[in-house]
Amino acid sequence: MQTLSEDLHALELSLRAISNDSVAQKQSAYMRNLFSFLGVPTPARRHSTREFLRTYAQADKASIIEAVTHLWDYPEREFQYVATDLLARHIRSKMNLFTHDDVPWLKELVVTHSWWDTVDSLDTVVGALATAQQMLAWSTDENMWVRRVAIDHQLLRKDATDTALLSAIIENNLGSNEFFINKSIGWALRDFSKTDPAWVSKFLATHHFSLAPLSVREASKYL
Repeated sequence: MQTLSEDLHALELSLRAISNDSVAQKQSAYMRNLFSFLGVPTPARRHSTREFLRTYAQADKASIIEAVTHLWDYPEREFQYVATDLLARHIRSKMNLFTHDDVPWLKELVVTHSWWDTVDSLDTVVGALATAQQMLAWSTDENMWVRRVAIDHQLLRKDATDTALLSAIIENNLGSNEFFINKSIGWALRDFSKTDPAWVSKFLATHHFSLAPLSVREASKYL
C-alpha cells in the first residue's frame, strides 16, 4: 500500500503529463491571473484522478483531511479542484464521516486561495454538514467568501429549503456593494424560484428597495 506522499506524487505526475501551457494561460487569464494552472480541462482531470478519488473517498477522515490539506497547498489550481472533488464525493457517500464539527476546518479552505471557483465548489459540501446556526454566523462574517457560501449553501434543495434561514441570511447581506455577494443572492433566489416562484416573488417585492439590481435580475430569470 502506498503512502499519501506517494499517491500525491503519482497524481501530480498524471496531471502534469496532460498539462497544456496554452490552455493554462487562458485559464489563468479567465481567473484574472490570480492563480497558476496546469491547463487540464475538467473532464480530463476527473478521468486522470478517478483512481485517487475512489481510493481516498473511502479513506478515514484523518486521511481525507491530510490529502485535502496537501492538495490545497499546490500552486496550480487543478489540485484544489481535485480536493473539492474528493470532499464532495466522500460527503455524498454512505461512508461520510464528516459532521458539523468539521465546518470550522472547511471554513479555512474557503478563506485560503479564495475565488469563486473553489468557494462555489464548497457550497454544497458545507451545506451538507452545517447547522442553521453555523450558517447564520457565516452570513455576517467579515470575509466575503464565507458569506457567499452561507447564502448559497442550500442550492438544489428544492422543497427541503429552509426558507426562514434563506431569508435571514439574505437579509443579513442586503445593501452590500460586493458583486460576488449580490450575484450569489440572485442565484440563491433564482434556484429556489424553480420550486416556489410565489415565495421568491414575494421576497423580491418585500425587499425591492434593498436588493441590488443585479440580485433582482438574477432572481427574476424564471419568474
